[in-house]
Amino acid sequence: MWLHKGTTIDKAPEEYQGFVYVITNKANGKKYIGKKNFWTVKKLPPLKGKVNKRHRKTETDWQLYYGSNEQIKLLLEEHGPTRWNRTILRLCKSKGEMSYYEAKLQFDKNVLFDPNYYNEFIGLKIHSKHVANLIEEMMNGRD
Repeated sequence: MWLHKGTTIDKAPEEYQGFVYVITNKANGKKYIGKKNFWTVKKLPPLKGKVNKRHRKTETDWQLYYGSNEQIKLLLEEHGPTRWNRTILRLCKSKGEMSYYEAKLQFDKNVLFDPNYYNEFIGLKIHSKHVANLIEEMMNGRD
């Protein structure tokens, strides 16, 4: 179960590419900040007599996702999913927006220095074009 602003999200919203989340270990309060896509694009072969490949938008495994961290994966195997709270911090309309907000939150929370986080690295590659749609939000202080 994923929570967003106190509401359970059980259906992927069509208008969003994915989300930035925090997963919390209820046993010790330790957290992990990450991102996850709602959707992926599958490339299909061209139809008979055609040249262009076809594309199909399909839903990912986001409902079953608990993060990419190896320590969390081991704890999940050992204790199961009931030990975890999963909260969506921000819904994002693009992959670039997801990358930006994931890194921003990780830096804001000092996840690499704080022993209360499972995060071990921050991977980041963002071009200004990836976040061009956020400029208005930034200018109006709605970050």
